[in-house]
Amino acid sequence: MSASRQVALVTGASSGFGLLTSIALAKKGYHVVASMRDLSKAGRLLESAEKAGILSSVEVVQVDVTLPDTIEQAVADIMSRYGRMDVLINNAGFAVGGYVEDVPMDAWRLQIETNVFGVIAASKAVLPHMRLQGSGCIVNVSSVSGLSAFPGYAPYSASKFAVEGFSESLRLEMKPFGVRVVLVEPGAYSTDIWGKGFNAIHTSETSPYWSKLSKMLQYSKQAANSAPDPQEVADKIALIVGTANPKLRYPLGRGVKLGLWARALLPWKWYEAVLQRLLR
Repeated sequence: MSASRQVALVTGASSGFGLLTSIALAKKGYHVVASMRDLSKAGRLLESAEKAGILSSVEVVQVDVTLPDTIEQAVADIMSRYGRMDVLINNAGFAVGGYVEDVPMDAWRLQIETNVFGVIAASKAVLPHMRLQGSGCIVNVSSVSGLSAFPGYAPYSASKFAVEGFSESLRLEMKPFGVRVVLVEPGAYSTDIWGKGFNAIHTSETSPYWSKLSKMLQYSKQAANSAPDPQEVADKIALIVGTANPKLRYPLGRGVKLGLWARALLPWKWYEAVLQRLLR
């Protein structure tokens, strides 16, 4: 590989935004190191890369973001082989759902361990190299749930709110060193996170929250069924990493900006009343 070719590390690349972003970056000319916890799930990514004619620009490595040693090893291998670390896409994550009382502490811990500590560990692994280069871009895939929380998704929202705060601080720390830190905040898109999340909801018909959670899930499923193509998120990320002075935040998705506008400008009691009405 040419020493001048930029290298991108993508976490959670077996499906969804991670897979599509890996392909989009490779098409832009990056050498993409696509990481995933389970290498047996690499088939979809490699098939997509082959169809796009960029298979030689994509390599797959095993990384579990809850195990920092695997991240550090992947980054060390990249530096040993290519001598540079240009882009990190912190995409690995999942959604825990359920009302707070119903969600066991182990599920809370795994949610934070993956969605928050995974982002921190991956960022820490690349920072020394980007700092010494005097360049680099870290894109943290957050969510609209990191800006506006909804009932039944407290663990997921808590993790994404944490990513938002972490990213703000990291951006300010790294700006003097030429490292760009960006938040991408998708709303509802048609990705695997919906099916996985619905199948892992912590509740039961005996829960005092069953009826309200059921209504929230019904609303979420309707949003999932009409969700736009996640390719637009991948294309946006590929555009952002090539931008010299990107914004901090990029909220994306149907109705997201309007919803955030309402959240910011309406009195809380009015906004709260709208959400409560959804659960009746």
